[in-house]
Amino acid sequence: TSTLAITLLTQAVIGGILATAVGLLIRQVGVVSFGHAAFFGLAGYFIALPARHGLWPIEVSIVLAVAAPTLLAFLLGLVIVRIPGVAFSMLTLAIGQAFHEFAVRARHATGGDDGLAISLPKAIFGVATEVFQRPQSMFVVCWLVLVAVLFGLGLLVRSRFGRVTTAIRENEERARFLGYQTVVPRALIFALSALIGSLAGTLFALYNGFVSPESLHWSLSGSALIMAIVGGTRLLWGPALGAVFFFFFKDLAGDLTEH
Repeated sequence: TSTLAITLLTQAVIGGILATAVGLLIRQVGVVSFGHAAFFGLAGYFIALPARHGLWPIEVSIVLAVAAPTLLAFLLGLVIVRIPGVAFSMLTLAIGQAFHEFAVRARHATGGDDGLAISLPKAIFGVATEVFQRPQSMFVVCWLVLVAVLFGLGLLVRSRFGRVTTAIRENEERARFLGYQTVVPRALIFALSALIGSLAGTLFALYNGFVSPESLHWSLSGSALIMAIVGGTRLLWGPALGAVFFFFFKDLAGDLTEH
């Protein structure tokens, strides 16, 4: 298999993990996020900034890169999941763009539009760093992460909690009448969705060794949403399949057209 095809597949799998995060939100809560790039990009900056200043080992940064956006999403979720429909989508867009603007303007810290190169050690969690930066080996790593995410989500949606969130999506008022809390379960799904998005951002940062405000931009959130819609959100693996189609179609279209 050519290096180009493996590179595209690796990018597609990372995109598939992000699209799975967006698809989970649609499937379990029935809302659309236009701001999931915020969690994707924040994960990269949580790795890049401490590495730049040598604050702590890279392994700590990776844990923080997943945990901090997840906690932030839960706290935000307690407020914004109360807001229905299009208003929710617009609010996530505004939050995501706020992070993007901060990354652009805080040039002294983030490098602005020029981005930041990530200074990585020779090994991460005992694994040679080159494993995360070669397309052939990184494809395997990303694929294993995607499979683990889909397996975990499969268990979740079949659990009691998964059935409760589905009931809330179908009829929140009736779920409340039955005695179920509705805000916290929806906030937890939003946080889980952010966790998956930050996992994708972490893999992207390790693979490229670079992070920039583009990884926080609404267009990335839009691409993830397109992937989820193309693949379908009724099936957990649909968004990931949509990501593969999206990346290869985009590459083909790039060969056929000027733009």
